[in-house]
Amino acid sequence: MADNQQPVVTRFAPSPTGYLHIGGARTALFNWLYARGRGGKFLLRIEDTDRARHNEAAVEAILDGLKWLGLDWDGDPVSQYAQQTRHREIAEQLLAQGKAYRCYLGSDELAAARDKAKAEGVRFESPWREADSTSAPDAPYALRFKAPRDGETVVDDAVQGRVAFPNAALDDLIILRSDGGPTYNLAVVVDDHDMGVTHVIRGDDHLNNAARQSQIYQALGWPVPVFAHVPLIHGQDGAKLSKRHGALGVEAYRDQGYLPEGLFNYLLRLGWAHGDEEIIPYERAKEIFDLNGLNKAPARLDLDKLNHVNAHYLAALSDDEFIRRAAPFIEAVGVNLNTENMARLERSAAFLKTRCATLADATDVSAYLFLARPLTIEGKPAKPLKKDGAREILRDLIEALEDEAVWASAAQLDDKLQAFAAAKNVGFGVVGPPARAALTAGRPSPGLGEVLYGLGREEACARLADQAA
Repeated sequence: MADNQQPVVTRFAPSPTGYLHIGGARTALFNWLYARGRGGKFLLRIEDTDRARHNEAAVEAILDGLKWLGLDWDGDPVSQYAQQTRHREIAEQLLAQGKAYRCYLGSDELAAARDKAKAEGVRFESPWREADSTSAPDAPYALRFKAPRDGETVVDDAVQGRVAFPNAALDDLIILRSDGGPTYNLAVVVDDHDMGVTHVIRGDDHLNNAARQSQIYQALGWPVPVFAHVPLIHGQDGAKLSKRHGALGVEAYRDQGYLPEGLFNYLLRLGWAHGDEEIIPYERAKEIFDLNGLNKAPARLDLDKLNHVNAHYLAALSDDEFIRRAAPFIEAVGVNLNTENMARLERSAAFLKTRCATLADATDVSAYLFLARPLTIEGKPAKPLKKDGAREILRDLIEALEDEAVWASAAQLDDKLQAFAAAKNVGFGVVGPPARAALTAGRPSPGLGEVLYGLGREEACARLADQAA
């Protein structure tokens, strides 16, 4: 095991065949937190040996996703493909030490040998394992690792506990293909060793790989890192996470209006806990994150919970920051945030940000601010305006709102509305509905005083006058 006294080094090692998946983002987050909370290093390695599926745009998307989430890494990203000479060097070293061997089985011979082993209920083993090297043909060969036949390989996992693998179930894996290309398990061991990785935190779908990699570490006489295999994220139905559950790339959550702070906090709590703490910002997370808090059971993606957490961070933004982040979403639906409209948004930010779960919600909750006069009011929203006396109420309300002093705050406007209803000797239910209809055309909106304040005296009174007429 890694010496706990040495500096912590973790890594995130995605394959550049897609974008930064939500599960990968959580893995990166756990590695980042564990290193950053202990003054260690967080490294990034792109596992790009599969050149047929390599996608440079996906590499950029992964880097952009990590940056957006606030997960910085130390040094330059390492290309696994660029390390192939080193991987082959280690494979040849294992061969020279008698810990690997040349296997000349062709594809048909290999399939037949595997079928025979399966039928006999024994471990597959290449006949070339113990063959005399002088009898080797002049033909292509792969290098196979000479795995131990007896006993067991134990992975002392920081999440799963002690996991024992019978060596009879772990055959001699290929470490170098016949074309000279290194295979995944060899490359990972060499890269992690050369990068000084002390802790490997990843999904539990790699637990079997941990057994094979442990055997290679031991054969090379290298220290085995601390393994921590985290259960994968499932959908609400308990099935493996997929796009139908909302398992999108990080950039999709960004484009839907989630804050990096909100997604960070949600992913942190997805399979990890620290008492009853729910809202855990970056600095607090670095302070308290530990492998002991990781759950053994799969976590379930809950978009309602994500919205709840994100809404907390939205409400905590300053008004200026809320506007800066929400403005692109509002403009994307065709709103021209000119001087007048921006002034309305600035007056309303404090009321709007508490009504949003995502930045995209800002388009709906702010829509009433940007309606063109005269407002078109139809259907159910128009009903309060059709009641007897409604137009008269609006005309009288305009007069009551002429006092500029009451426009100093939404609270003062609310007081004025209550006083107006009392002076008219009517319930607020007679005043509020027609006023709200005239001001918002039935669009979602905050309190009536907040609506008036956000619109401003000139626009609000003009809208009331349009309907009073």
